[in-house]
Amino acid sequence: MSDAAAVLDDLRSESDELDLLVAELSTGQWAGPTPAERWTVAHQIAHLTWTDEVALLAVTDPDAFAAEVAKAQAAPDSFVDQAAEELVAEEPAVLLARWRDGRDRLQRALRAAPPGTRIPWYGPPMSVASMATARLMETWAHGQDVADALGAVRAPTARLRHIARIGVRTRDYAFLVRGIKAPDDEFRVELAAPDGEVIAFGPEAAAQRVTGPLYDFCLLVTRRAHRDDLAVTALGADAGQWLDIAQAFAGPPGSGRAPAGDAPGGGARGGAR
Repeated sequence: MSDAAAVLDDLRSESDELDLLVAELSTGQWAGPTPAERWTVAHQIAHLTWTDEVALLAVTDPDAFAAEVAKAQAAPDSFVDQAAEELVAEEPAVLLARWRDGRDRLQRALRAAPPGTRIPWYGPPMSVASMATARLMETWAHGQDVADALGAVRAPTARLRHIARIGVRTRDYAFLVRGIKAPDDEFRVELAAPDGEVIAFGPEAAAQRVTGPLYDFCLLVTRRAHRDDLAVTALGADAGQWLDIAQAFAGPPGSGRAPAGDAPGGGARGGAR
């Protein structure tokens, strides 16, 4: 559990940072639009609340979670929106308290899970560390939507390494979810962290490569910014195609974000479902 505990610590820190952004907002600010089409700040927190609660269900009651998966399969294009809409009806203070309680209960459940636990999910089952990483990725991504809506600037942190890792690990999924055969060869990914460290994935001698700032790569794989607005570059046709479709979350990719200066194009709501 040592690796999982470290990710869970970072998940708590990421959640606390977002909490500081929304804790003192007025009712009007909670209702303000975010870059995700038709989603307000309240929708973003509602979605995180719902996902924490279904993740807790997956950890503590797999049979009940299976019923949630059946609901998703019956309405694959709308179940996420429906869940968010139901929670948005709550008063902001009630929603905020529910999000805090749910993420705390999920933390405790994941920390108490026996070694080797596999948690069912909407995709393949996950380890505790993988579930914590997925929750961190989604918290950061939706937190970016909130920050953008509020005009807040968040300093990149070392926690971005977790998001980059899941972005690389989901490379093949990004191809397969679009009905494209995934490349046979691994890519080399080299990302420059804010402290100057290079975070690297894949064989050093790989012919196809992706390079750029760690922060920009995380925006790319969470579909929070358009590739044209990021300093992430590819060497090789397959690597270039990946940068157009990369996503660190399960489920449909959504329309993504339009390049800066273009008309708003709607948003990938994103997140490990």
